[in-house]
Amino acid sequence: MCLLLETIKVKDKKLYNIVFHNKRMNDSRKNLFNIDGFLDLNKIINIPGHITDDLYKCRVVYGSEIKKIEFLPYSVRKINSLKIVHADDIDYSYKYENREEINKLLKMKETCDDILIIKNDRITDTSISNIVFFNGNNWITPFCPLLKGTKREKLIEQKIISEEEIFLKDLRFFKKARLINSMTEFYDQPDILIENIL
Repeated sequence: MCLLLETIKVKDKKLYNIVFHNKRMNDSRKNLFNIDGFLDLNKIINIPGHITDDLYKCRVVYGSEIKKIEFLPYSVRKINSLKIVHADDIDYSYKYENREEINKLLKMKETCDDILIIKNDRITDTSISNIVFFNGNNWITPFCPLLKGTKREKLIEQKIISEEEIFLKDLRFFKKARLINSMTEFYDQPDILIENIL
């Protein structure tokens, strides 16, 4: 059985974005295991006493039920360049703990900091993040990501970003890009220049 994962930001001993993590986890349990019962991570996760106010990653591994919860210190990776890689058959529509397919693609990044995965000519995600592009007026994220991240869903709901189908050939219409995931805040992320997407 494939286990799934939620990666939750913990800062100042607080859990972030739990509403969206709860939704994804319970939707996954319903879709993959036909389980209707609602699990509330707010009630399940106990932040250990040794945790400081620094940034941590809380990893919740689960299947039909929660298997493991662990806390790991986290530092945000600086990503300034992306290598374009094509993977038409990749499927990561659920946040599986097993990332073997993505890790194989990551070996193709060459001198770049990360990869930008193209599926059927459409831009999807990097290895660790959803991506958004700025066209001079608006921030736009691909309509068909590999995985609908929790931060992505929150920013769409807040109307900070919007969805559009973005083909690889559309890159030239954008000025810059930015990565988003559960561990980072949108406005704190550095911009990636389009010319650094190779």
